[in-house]
Amino acid sequence: MKYNPNIGKMMAVALTGALCAGPAMAQELTGTLKNIKETGAITIGYRDSSIPFSYLDDNQKPVGFAMDICYRIVDAVKKELKLDKLEVKLNPVTSSTRIPLLANGTIDLECGSTTNNVERQKQISFTNTHYLTASRFVSKKSSKLNSIDDLKGKTVVSTSGTTNIKQLNEANTARNLGINIIPAKDHAEAFLMVETDRAVAFVMDDILLASLAAGSKDPDAYVISKDAFSKPEPYGIMLRKDDLPFKKVVDAATAELYKSPEGAKLYDKWFMQKIPPKGLNLNVPMGPEQKKAFAQPSDSPEPDAYTAM
Repeated sequence: MKYNPNIGKMMAVALTGALCAGPAMAQELTGTLKNIKETGAITIGYRDSSIPFSYLDDNQKPVGFAMDICYRIVDAVKKELKLDKLEVKLNPVTSSTRIPLLANGTIDLECGSTTNNVERQKQISFTNTHYLTASRFVSKKSSKLNSIDDLKGKTVVSTSGTTNIKQLNEANTARNLGINIIPAKDHAEAFLMVETDRAVAFVMDDILLASLAAGSKDPDAYVISKDAFSKPEPYGIMLRKDDLPFKKVVDAATAELYKSPEGAKLYDKWFMQKIPPKGLNLNVPMGPEQKKAFAQPSDSPEPDAYTAM
């Protein structure tokens, strides 16, 4: 049989194409999605006292508004990767450890009450905003502290690794207040310092202060300042930076949830009804900024982006 050089060329092209197709297909998945597919597991970072976003119930199980959102994300990832099952691993984080544990791959999502700001976006990414809160302080009514200036010369606590302690330090310097600022390891420890009179006030996101006061031995003994250290700021679920395929899945899942009737129902469940473990009702209706954040999902770190018209 006479050798046809064209057949040889065609075979060579076909073989080259086959060799190229293998790596290309293998490279379809990258970053977090690739790791989840290979391990069959996704790891969620949770908080132990960020009520009602992410906290432990009576059975030491992480529950909350942000946790429910993260489980919706898990469902979307499972569907995207066409997995029959996907193991969800739970890893505790604090204000100080949440970003390092996300960056080093220990966790894939941070499901809590983390403020989305420009500075943090240099290190990590956020999905669409799930809550808007302002930084204020809680104190005992008996202390009669009404404004930020009333904190002058007093001992005030805030949680280390948060935007709140930074805002407190900035206000302290700008207003020359001479406040003795104490960093606490978590929100529960910080509130306890006010409860036991080791600090006169605790600076934190207003919704977290409301939940801590509501869950205390004497809820009526506390008051949250009207004076705020910030504009209403966005909370978002954190994920690793520069992982666009994973972010695309996460953003689509959260946007779909927030824009659907399920988003309002989920909000109602955690902010307008009794929640575990003590049956507290935070009674915080959805405000105009929150409604806008759900109607027009955004990962913007700018508070002004959520201003309701």
